[in-house]
Amino acid sequence: MSAAEPVADPVAGTAPAEPGTPAAPSGTGAVRRARTGAVGMVIGSAMSLQFGSALAALIFPRAGALGVVALRLIFSAVLMLAVCRPRIRGYARKDWAAVAGLGIALGTMNSLFYQAIDRIPLGATVTLELLGPLIFSVVTSRRLLSLLWAVLALGGVYLLGASDFENLNVAGCAFALAAGATWTAYIVFNARTGARFPKADGLALAMGVAAVVSAPLGVVSAGSALLDPVVLGLGAAVAVLSSGLPYTLELFALRRLPAATFAVLMSLMPVAATAAGFVVLGQNLGPLQLAAIALVVAASMGAVRTGAGARPKIER
Repeated sequence: MSAAEPVADPVAGTAPAEPGTPAAPSGTGAVRRARTGAVGMVIGSAMSLQFGSALAALIFPRAGALGVVALRLIFSAVLMLAVCRPRIRGYARKDWAAVAGLGIALGTMNSLFYQAIDRIPLGATVTLELLGPLIFSVVTSRRLLSLLWAVLALGGVYLLGASDFENLNVAGCAFALAAGATWTAYIVFNARTGARFPKADGLALAMGVAAVVSAPLGVVSAGSALLDPVVLGLGAAVAVLSSGLPYTLELFALRRLPAATFAVLMSLMPVAATAAGFVVLGQNLGPLQLAAIALVVAASMGAVRTGAGARPKIER
């Protein structure tokens, strides 16, 4: 995942419903305007998330990847817990197990993602990471057409690796693929948590777990650098750009867009990542790498459409 805390599965097309969500505005014109605005919100969310990741990469020389992960998750947890103020009483052991699983998945996914962008371009990282939920969607859909999307995705990965070995070292690719694998765990635990907790309470609690999991590694890795005022300020900015602002925009967008449309738009995340890497980090991708990203994006969109009518059954 990008290193985001998405509120929906960007490949399977499942989005948790908000209790008490207001109905879309009546009238064709009003609905069209509302959905157009929601599309803008999703695009803004993707750009904010990826530019936040690019900003995080700029802090790596000061605090290291694990240090920046810790700062981001700590600030994000404080922000979400303060806004959501989740209730902690009255939940069963299985409820807390779902929260713990989601928090561990979030912490692990973000740590692996930041290790990847410390080694390979941001656009390539997000493209490889997207393979995790893409494969999850293809496997669970059990449709013959899904094989086409798998072939497209594998073709994109081949082009991505064959086009520029200098920018795509083995360790960076391995971290990105591992982040994609943990993204599938995030999808499962997010569904379970969303079914057991109201609104975003479960996600806020899971963010607290993720912060607790990542903090020791960040302290050991970065040490006193985490107390540098510049690092703290940039870390807070990364948390807002990568968590606070995207989550808010997506929350409002999901009230106006069908889940499948939202998922297709989220599949454009590698494009936003490529733009952020170019603008902020000066990362140039060649024609073959851009073609590879386009193939993976097309495969993701196809998987969304194929799986829209056959969503996987996830244990609650």
